[in-house]
Amino acid sequence: MTVLVQRIGRCDVAAAEPAVLVLEDGKRYVGRAYGARGRTLGEAVFATGMTGYQETLTDPSYAGQIVLMTAPHIGNTGTNDEDMESRRIWVDGFVVREPSRVVSNFRAQRSLDDDLVEQGIVGISGIDTRAVTRHIRSAGAMRAGIFSGDDFGLSDSEQLDLVLTGSKMTGRNLSAEVSTVEPYTVPAVGEKIGSVAVLDLGVKKSTLENLAGRGLDVHVLPQQVSAQDVLGLEPSALFFSNGPGDPQASDKHVALLQETLRAGLPYFGICFGNQLLGRALGLGTYKLPFGHRGINQPVLDKRTGRVEITAQNHGFAVKAPVEGTFDSPAGFGTVEVSHFSLNDNVVEGLNCLDIAAFSVQYHPEAAAGPHDANYLFDRFVELIKARESDKDETQTQEGTD
Repeated sequence: MTVLVQRIGRCDVAAAEPAVLVLEDGKRYVGRAYGARGRTLGEAVFATGMTGYQETLTDPSYAGQIVLMTAPHIGNTGTNDEDMESRRIWVDGFVVREPSRVVSNFRAQRSLDDDLVEQGIVGISGIDTRAVTRHIRSAGAMRAGIFSGDDFGLSDSEQLDLVLTGSKMTGRNLSAEVSTVEPYTVPAVGEKIGSVAVLDLGVKKSTLENLAGRGLDVHVLPQQVSAQDVLGLEPSALFFSNGPGDPQASDKHVALLQETLRAGLPYFGICFGNQLLGRALGLGTYKLPFGHRGINQPVLDKRTGRVEITAQNHGFAVKAPVEGTFDSPAGFGTVEVSHFSLNDNVVEGLNCLDIAAFSVQYHPEAAAGPHDANYLFDRFVELIKARESDKDETQTQEGTD
C-alpha cells in the first residue's frame, strides 16, 4: 500500500527564542517562543482534546483566553482552510508542550506555526504543560501573560504587573467582538422544512452546516438585533449559539430571548445559549473554577440514561437542581435539567415542559468529534415540525369556522 504524505515546513527547536508564561499568582514557566513574538494577556485555561487543535483555535468561544493544550504533541497534521470553524483564530495566546517539527498530512496546506505567526498569536512551547494544568485545576483559571521577543527582557515584576492589568472574565461581554457585523443566510440543503434565526454570539461553521443540512434556511443575525428584528423574519424557530464571556453581562440577549419565548417561538441553545436560556427562565449562573474544555467530557442524558462523550468549552454554568422538576422563576412553566456532567454534576442541559425550548451546555456539532450528541439537531427539527403542524391545524380550523 502506498501512502501519500505532504510534508510542510520544519520547526528549528534549537534556534527558538526564549519565552515565559506568567500567571497572576506569580507562577512562572520559561520555555521557547512559538508563533508570533511579543506579549499577550488573557485568562489561562486548558483544553483536554488530543485532536482538533485547529477547531479549538478558530472557536470564537475562546476569545479572551490563553489556551493550553494538555496533549503533549501539537501540530503534526498542520492546518487547512476546510477545518476552520470561523474566519480567524480567536485565542489570545497558545501554550503547547512540544510543537511538531514536521507537518505530515495529505490535507495540510501550511503549518500551525505559519497560521499563528500570520495572525499575530503569541505562543509558548517547551514548558511542563502537565504542571501548569495541575496548578490551574487546583488554583482555578486565572489571568496570565506570555512574553517573548523584547518583552521577554522585562523584569519579573514588570511582567506580573502587566498580567494584573488584564481583564477578568467575570463580568466581561465579548459578544460584539465575535459576532457577524452584517446578517447573512445559509440556504437549506435538500428539501426545505422551515427557517431558523441564529443569534451569532460566536457561532461555528459546523453548527450552521448542521442546521442547513436538515432543511432549514439559516438566517445568521448580529448580536445587537432586537426581538422585533427576529420576529419580523417570521422564522420557524430561534437558535442561540456558543460564545465567550460572562452570561451575567448579556442582559439584552436575555430580554430578547424572553420576548421571543413569550411570542411562542421554539428555541434551541448551545453552550452560551444554554446559560442565556437559564437566565431567561429566571435562574442564576456562576463561574466554574477551571471550566470544561475539550472533546472528551462525559454527560448523562437523564431521559435515555445514555452517557454521551461531548465537546465542551465553557467557564460558566447554570444554577439549577439536577433532580426533579421546578417552576421557572420568570414564569415560563415547569423546567427540568435534562443533562448533567458525570465529572462534577454541573448542569449540562435544560428542557422546558410547558414551552417549546431546550438547550445544552456542550457542542453537538462537535467538529473534530465526538458526535454522540448530534441527534439534538434532529430533536430541534422535530420541535419545528410540531409547531408548523400546530399552525396548519389552527389555520384549517379558523378556515372552517
